[in-house]
Amino acid sequence: MLICQPYKDELVPLWRFKTPDEAETSSAAIKAKFKAYLDAGDFVGADLARTFLQMGFTRARRYANYRGGRKYTGEDHHKLPRGTGEPEKARSAEIFHESWKAAEANEDYAARKNDWKQRFG
Repeated sequence: MLICQPYKDELVPLWRFKTPDEAETSSAAIKAKFKAYLDAGDFVGADLARTFLQMGFTRARRYANYRGGRKYTGEDHHKLPRGTGEPEKARSAEIFHESWKAAEANEDYAARKNDWKQRFG
C-alpha cells in the first residue's frame, strides 16, 4: 500500500497525526482526496485513501498507548507497558477514526467495493 503509485505520492504527504490540529487538517485533506477519487471513478484510489484514514487511527492509537509508538523492546522483544504514550495522540486517533468510519459508510464507496469484490474476489 505504501508503494502503490501514484497514490503513495499523493497521500503520504497529507498523512500527519502528531497533534490533533495536524490530524484534523490531514484527515480533511485525505477525505477530500477520497471524494475526488470516487468522483473520478477511481475505486483503487478511494480505497487507498480510506486505508490511510484507517492507518491514521491505528498509528495514532499506538502512539497514545505506548511511548514512542514502540510496543516491544528491541533486545529481547518483550512487551512494554501500555499507558505510557502521549494522551494528545488519543484525540488524533479519534479524529481519524471518525473520518475512516465516514468513508466506509459512504454509499458510493460501499457500492463500488461490493462491485470490486464481485468482479475480483
